[in-house]
Amino acid sequence: MKLKVTLLSTFAYIGLTAQNIQNNPGSNHGNKFEQLGTILPTPNIYRAASGAPGHGYWQNRADYEISAYLDEDKRNLKGSETVTYYNNSPDDLDYIWLQLDENQQSNVKNADFDNSSTLPKAANDQQLRTTDLPAKDNGYGVNLEKVTDAAGNPLRYVVNKTMMRIDLPKILKKGEKFVFKVDWNYNIPNRIAKGGRGGYENFAEDGNDLYTMTQWYPRMCVYSDFHGWQNHQFTGRGEFALVFGNFKVSMNVPADHVVGGTGECKNYEQVLSSDQLTRYRKAQSASEPVEIVTLDEAKKAEKNHSKQRKTWTFEANNVRDFAWTSSRKFVWDGMNVTIPENNNKVMAMSFYPKESYGLYRKYSTKAVAHTIKTYSEFTIPYPYPVAQSVEAANGMEYPMICFNYGRTEKDGTYSEAIKNGMLGVIIHEVGHNFFPMIINSDERQWSWMDEGLNTFVEYLTEEKWDNKFPSKRGPAWTIVDYMKLPKDQLEPIMTNSENITHFGPNAYSKPATGLNILRETIMGRELFDKAFKTYSKRWAFKHPEPADFFRTMEDASGEDLDWFWRGWFYGTDPVDIAIEKVTVATPDLDAVPKANEVKYKVDKPIQNDFEDISKIRNREDKNITFYVEKDKNAQDFYYRYDRGQEKVDTNKEYSFKVDNMTSLDTKDKDKFKNITAYQIDFANKGGLVMPIILEFTFEDGTKLYDKSSAQIWRHDEEKVSKTYYFNKKLKSIQLDPMRETADIDTSNNFWSNDGTNSEASKFQVFKQKQQEGVRGGANGKVNPMQAAGKKN
Repeated sequence: MKLKVTLLSTFAYIGLTAQNIQNNPGSNHGNKFEQLGTILPTPNIYRAASGAPGHGYWQNRADYEISAYLDEDKRNLKGSETVTYYNNSPDDLDYIWLQLDENQQSNVKNADFDNSSTLPKAANDQQLRTTDLPAKDNGYGVNLEKVTDAAGNPLRYVVNKTMMRIDLPKILKKGEKFVFKVDWNYNIPNRIAKGGRGGYENFAEDGNDLYTMTQWYPRMCVYSDFHGWQNHQFTGRGEFALVFGNFKVSMNVPADHVVGGTGECKNYEQVLSSDQLTRYRKAQSASEPVEIVTLDEAKKAEKNHSKQRKTWTFEANNVRDFAWTSSRKFVWDGMNVTIPENNNKVMAMSFYPKESYGLYRKYSTKAVAHTIKTYSEFTIPYPYPVAQSVEAANGMEYPMICFNYGRTEKDGTYSEAIKNGMLGVIIHEVGHNFFPMIINSDERQWSWMDEGLNTFVEYLTEEKWDNKFPSKRGPAWTIVDYMKLPKDQLEPIMTNSENITHFGPNAYSKPATGLNILRETIMGRELFDKAFKTYSKRWAFKHPEPADFFRTMEDASGEDLDWFWRGWFYGTDPVDIAIEKVTVATPDLDAVPKANEVKYKVDKPIQNDFEDISKIRNREDKNITFYVEKDKNAQDFYYRYDRGQEKVDTNKEYSFKVDNMTSLDTKDKDKFKNITAYQIDFANKGGLVMPIILEFTFEDGTKLYDKSSAQIWRHDEEKVSKTYYFNKKLKSIQLDPMRETADIDTSNNFWSNDGTNSEASKFQVFKQKQQEGVRGGANGKVNPMQAAGKKN
């Protein structure tokens, strides 16, 4: 879902944040590079250590046959559904859970997640009303008319706020299916006045409604290997966890309405005029959008409210949800787009009222086509036959259909911000077809796996739309203001959806930025893109969890990224790396080396400082015979020396000279005469480790670049130094010149060779003499065997 600028706040529950466990938190090294083994769930037959589905992976399924009746006069939706639920799990199920999301619109049936409230400085007439205690039912929410098995026998059920449990008449075992029926109705809310994802919008000027029918039917909850039943209450924020299945849906609506929905319409011949049907068939092969319902037809329909009815029939296979829209106000256009990766021919379509015509007619369907093609490049080939954008003054996503905003002024003009916002929200919501409609994460628990991953690919898609597109999420610099916030206003990305204070930055921007940093700065595009596509392919039409993503990204790339997941996803520390000091040193090329005289005494016998209990007991054990006692050839000089059988004067002093350096010759001096050394001292002030990226500018105007991986911090997470030797003088050093690490304080990222924040120094340079290798052998010192005049 595309959030508006306004950020919602809520309160946090203890225990619903994935903890950043550290084995040695008091240390200045090792913690940030510690593996996530103590945090991630243990791999098993369902989810492999590689991040792929295990050989025992399973998921349940639900098929739906639904009929709906839209009563425009009463603004009521009446529905009847037959659900076939397949238990593919190894578990016996004695009840099942369904979601009644529309209960969130009720003031007596909702999830009851209150927020703190205070006295307003000003209030409007809608806000200022007497507090009802007890609350009076506002008339919204699901009214269950009948819940039966396939034969019509009543089923026992319990409604708990936004969740319904059906108690099964007998145990549902592995491999079995259960068929049941539900009849229900609800009053459709005014989505503009009440908020929420579904409802109607009324256009007062022409007296018409635009309906977005979402979360409109009782939907099966997910039963999984990692959670059991995902039956957390729907509060309006944490989105959805849903099972895949096949849908057959019929919608009975006023005859002059135009309907768009998930999947393909199976009866256009019955519901469209002959002209409209001809245009639709033309659009199926068109490379430019064709108006199927024209602007003139939509304007005429606005004026005549038909009392006749039509039924539109849709089918959709292997989808996790179904949504639809209905209005007589719609202009409808479409075109063909072919996905190169699988040669899938997709109908890209848009539905919009006249109020949006100036923008949507020009851009919407083309943006839909661009989005599914670009996402297919970075994830998996788009598999569905349809992709649709509906202008409905909001932003929300469902399989093959999404609802977006983008209206012009009455004179047809629009601002650049509205245009860019419209393009961004269309790309974002159409992109949700991939995350989470296909790569089907648990949005109720982990918003970032849906919103964050999608926002990242949205950024890539915006870039390919227009290189100058003003993306608000994705580039590292755009997350800095959020990362600067006080710690009491932050929580880790790995936090339950309901308990995030700044939801937009946390669920959308920070994860998207993190992935962009991985792609551009840490892994590189080639490694990242392969790993990201691998994750998408592995978990398409399945239920991934965070560990599956983290493990796959490492498994497919060969990069150990646990430090990054730990810092960026489990922590709240910002990036603030500072250049603390630069030491500038020049070589002393005329230095004369001095031979060092080393004085020493021969080594004393090598004996244990303490006779431990194991040695004592081994000596006392008559069953143990030591090897050196059985093999006399193993008893050398040192066997006797250690036991006091050989005498050596260990007080006698010996000496030798170390003379392994010589002065530079003229050729060497000329070679090194322009060398200047620079030791750069860095401080990790923010706490989050990142690569150190440097731009060197020399006095002659040339530049060089260098990048040290984040692992430079592994032995000291607070301070590191890096020394460079250049044959020309530096003018300045810029840390993170492209602002690609989300550093929150760039004022400490620059050094200039003006004498401030630097020290001058000299270092001697000598020529190394050629020496024989002595590793593991003689070192020039007299050993005890030599001192004793012995050879064995």
